Amino acid sequence: MSVIRRAVAAAFCLALSAGIASAETTVKWLHIEVNPNQVKLWEEVARDFEAKNPGVKVEMSFLENEAYKAKAPTLLQSKDRPHIIYSWAGGVLKTQVEAGVLEDITKDVADLTPKLSPAAVAAFTVNDKVYGLPYNVSQVGFMYNKELFAKAGVDGSKITTWDDLLAAVKQLKAANVTPIVVGGSDKWPLHFYWTYLAVRIGGKAGFEAALKGENGGFEGETFVKSGALFKQLVDLGPFQNGFLGAKNPQAVGMFGDGKAAMMLAISSFYHTQKALAADKVGLSDDKIGWFNFPTVPGGKGEASDTLGGINGWLVTKGAPKEAVAFLKAFVSDDVQKRLAAGNYVIPTYLGAEAALGSAFMRNIAKNLAASKYHQNFYDQDLGPNVGRVVNDACAEIAGGTMTPEQAAKAIQDAYAQGN
Repeated sequence: MSVIRRAVAAAFCLALSAGIASAETTVKWLHIEVNPNQVKLWEEVARDFEAKNPGVKVEMSFLENEAYKAKAPTLLQSKDRPHIIYSWAGGVLKTQVEAGVLEDITKDVADLTPKLSPAAVAAFTVNDKVYGLPYNVSQVGFMYNKELFAKAGVDGSKITTWDDLLAAVKQLKAANVTPIVVGGSDKWPLHFYWTYLAVRIGGKAGFEAALKGENGGFEGETFVKSGALFKQLVDLGPFQNGFLGAKNPQAVGMFGDGKAAMMLAISSFYHTQKALAADKVGLSDDKIGWFNFPTVPGGKGEASDTLGGINGWLVTKGAPKEAVAFLKAFVSDDVQKRLAAGNYVIPTYLGAEAALGSAFMRNIAKNLAASKYHQNFYDQDLGPNVGRVVNDACAEIAGGTMTPEQAAKAIQDAYAQGN
């Protein structure tokens, strides 16, 4: 073989081996999204990224919400852990940072973070280091079926106080309509009631005082009263039969099927109820309504205060640099606008909310913009151990096996033990 031919052959082999090496770069992305339409859009984003980055493959995998929460600690300790994982931020994120299983991506995303909602970026920042990127902000409130409300003679636009809600429940029951559907088996949907009542009763100051152990901590008046008001609702029998055995996807599907008048829901359920309905159509925009969680007499919280999530993605320890590059592409202006146009998210990229296509989601965005206090879910904000007790205690109140006082004490004991 001539020198030239050997050189060409060597160059070819080198190029081939380099191509094989680059093709081995796989970004493993773990999500919990059940809406196939949104996942399809995500897949398009992943394929587009692959096309622009030859030799990189984005591998998506799914875990159901509760399974993900249960398996996450073990997954993150594995050598084969996913590179990008879903997160609600809060105390769970802090625990993961302390465990050393996340990558500090502060410098890598410094060009992007100023373009995102400051509050959302702060939620994914621990000790001034950024570990992930937020892509969605949500609000919890009452989603309702306008036809079932009309059948019972209830006007959703006039439910503004706790007494208004109780009266609506009684009126719906009198009309043989199931007032509220809830996935009690998952417990966290029940914690929305106790938590939101605490937000209304004590406001931001009440929560911050409890974190400092002041006024009795989570065993104080604010939290005992929130349990008492929750029990007041529970005693009316507002939920569907067997609610303590129902999973959240089942409950959301029931709402989409028109089998209950209300659901205390995350705003993203606007789409999820369609995906999980038996006919995959669910309630159309003209049949679905929304009212904010009612105020409580004498409450120190503002009517505009919101409970909800700040959702995003974390990069795990040792992830390839391509994982961060993909995450930045996923939280870019273009992708955020595409997700907003499909009404899947309230985007965190500043200005992308202008692309929201439905009046329902624009209303949520307006509420969040007006909120001066947005409380993250307690079961996430307080960390995995305390959060678990919060969810258990709320389910116990709903099941009648724990008093509001006992529930508050259990939560405070768990918080005191962890701090």
